[in-house]
Amino acid sequence: MSGPLNIALVGLGWWGQKMLSVLEAAPEDIKVVRAIEPNLDGVRALCEGKGIPVSADYADALADPAVEAVVLATPHSLHTAQIAEAVKAGKHIFCEKPLALTAEEATRSVALCAEAGLVLGMGHERRWEPPIADMLTRADAGELGRIQQIEANFSHDKFVSLDKSNWRVKSTEAPAGGMTATGIHLLDLSVRLLGAAESVLCICEQLSSDLPQGDTVAAYVKFAGGGTSYVSASLSNPFMSRFTVYGSKGWIDIRDKAHVEAPDGWIVTSAMAGGPIETVEIGKAEPVKDNLVSFARAVRGMEAYPITADHLVDNIALLEAVFRSAKSGAIEKVARPAGQKLEKAS
Repeated sequence: MSGPLNIALVGLGWWGQKMLSVLEAAPEDIKVVRAIEPNLDGVRALCEGKGIPVSADYADALADPAVEAVVLATPHSLHTAQIAEAVKAGKHIFCEKPLALTAEEATRSVALCAEAGLVLGMGHERRWEPPIADMLTRADAGELGRIQQIEANFSHDKFVSLDKSNWRVKSTEAPAGGMTATGIHLLDLSVRLLGAAESVLCICEQLSSDLPQGDTVAAYVKFAGGGTSYVSASLSNPFMSRFTVYGSKGWIDIRDKAHVEAPDGWIVTSAMAGGPIETVEIGKAEPVKDNLVSFARAVRGMEAYPITADHLVDNIALLEAVFRSAKSGAIEKVARPAGQKLEKAS
């Protein structure tokens, strides 16, 4: 099949509307042909203005023959069931992070999609930021040598003023402070660079807000193949995003100039062994769009989607251990459920 991928955008809250906006710049690759949103009164005018049918029932998207894929911008706890329903309906799935709240659920979703031959995309748009993509390419090529350590922070105060009934600030949907909102991206990149994690110590505190899940979180991760990652996040300080990777041949520090909601470029400082410390500025890009376009092209068979089954499951296995450690205050082992195939059946 050719032409743009026809999708149903499920969830038109803050991030769903962000995706709807950026996809207007990619009409040749992906097209929103239906929207699903329980709060119809809040989005009816928006959808009518764009000529997009909107309804409240997820089943409408699954039953629509024009819909080839669903894009889930929904509460975390709904993802596993919604993915299973989409697989049953034969729809490809792009899911906002986190994929699930437990490793068992993540493994189940990944296996279902693989067995059905469906593409499972993931809202880890940080991988599509130009300096992050370049860093990953250089690391893969061995230019940085042995990756030893990662230090990263992704913080913002966008949720402090939200009503406490909002799902984004409920401890059941988002345990361990900002780990599901922002830290999950840093865990993903850490897993991408260092592989499966072995153990984690997480400290989560409520220091300067009334957010029920805490507002300040830090996790120190040890990886099975060696190396460590320190990931921190705040939900109650002004925006900050930094990702630094240290290797035996060089290091790279990447700082966002603005939140990915409205990206404004990056400042990259780096040094290679024997060379000077250099700083460059990278211009604006739209990684949210680029991730969705990559998903659409993967569905069309034009390219391989780069977030693998192992990355997806290993990231959630680490996230689940972070949750346990935040509660126990102790070092927790990271374990992936055994006995399920992640690759497509032959």
